[in-house]
Amino acid sequence: MAVPEPVSCDIAIVGGGLAGGLAALALARRRPDLDVRLIEPGTVGGNHIWSFFGADVATRDRWLVEPLIRHHWDGYAVTFPAYRRDLAMPYNSITGEALAEAVAAVLPADRRIAQSAIRLEPQRVHFDDGTRLGARHVIDARGIGDLAGIDCGWQKFVGQALRIEGGHGLAQPTVMDATAEQIGGYRFFYALPFDAETVFVEDTYYSDDAALDIAAVRERIAAYATARGWTIVEIEREETGWLPVVVAGDFDALWPEADGVARIGVRAGRFHATTGYSLPDAVRTAAALPALVDRTDLAMVLRDQAAASWRRQRFYRMLGAMLFRAAAPNRRYRIFERFYRLSPGLIARFYAGASTARDKLRILSGKPPIPVGKALAALAKLDWR
Repeated sequence: MAVPEPVSCDIAIVGGGLAGGLAALALARRRPDLDVRLIEPGTVGGNHIWSFFGADVATRDRWLVEPLIRHHWDGYAVTFPAYRRDLAMPYNSITGEALAEAVAAVLPADRRIAQSAIRLEPQRVHFDDGTRLGARHVIDARGIGDLAGIDCGWQKFVGQALRIEGGHGLAQPTVMDATAEQIGGYRFFYALPFDAETVFVEDTYYSDDAALDIAAVRERIAAYATARGWTIVEIEREETGWLPVVVAGDFDALWPEADGVARIGVRAGRFHATTGYSLPDAVRTAAALPALVDRTDLAMVLRDQAAASWRRQRFYRMLGAMLFRAAAPNRRYRIFERFYRLSPGLIARFYAGASTARDKLRILSGKPPIPVGKALAALAKLDWR
């Protein structure tokens, strides 16, 4: 059977998650002259809640993400065995549904393609039904790719939106509650009060492997609710996730130079090496795309930017090495317990991936929360590329 001729467009974005959805949204808003196609076999945005600190997104890029915010708080709390701290730092959440609605509002239905891509070329997408789509630029935004050449641990989680009888009583988010039993690594609960009766509770683990017993974690979330005196009326939604926490690795192993297909998001290595969070980078990349897509060397430009970002992440990879290679799993919480005693400005810059030289020195100075010998041994084995 003859393969149909490809339909031409300007930009074909493959993957409708956070990075791909934001990119499509930015291009539709700032470059309406372009024919942009978003290829996603499932639901754009998926079943996800993405949260970010106020300082994570630059003022110049707020136009892209601000309309998507569904929940906002003026501050948040952290709790550790040694103390509780409230921080007057803005915190926000957006949902997959909000992203999907925004994309649908600016991208006509015929430009949203619900098919599975099986092979990408710089100017062509091949689908599983034998059809093809030609484009001036193909952009790969399909999430985590091949991590075979990357040394990493994992931040993994199960989150549930719980409706609580009589209300939960929380006025602000608890971003880390590390008073939980330390199972399999650094473990903490995360709680976002969506309204007076609904709270999103996530049981999160910084572990050496990606194995996640979802049934067991569900039971732990239920136990957490019971311990707080909550009676669960309904579980309104549930999501699971796995985020890579990079310890070491060569960027060329993640994105080989010979691969000429443009990439964005986690696929391009654009995420925080210590936390695994990708929203700040996804926003920065998407906001910059409208000014870049006329370049014939778009893939090379995006790869150079991703490689530069990877180099800037060396400090955060070093922290990952200390966390996963030097600290005993049930003592890893002490690293974050010490970190959250530092200044709010330093904490904000850390999450934004913008730590200054002084910040880095301050994070590493003082009495270390892990054995010095193990820390030095872990750092000696780190691939600094």
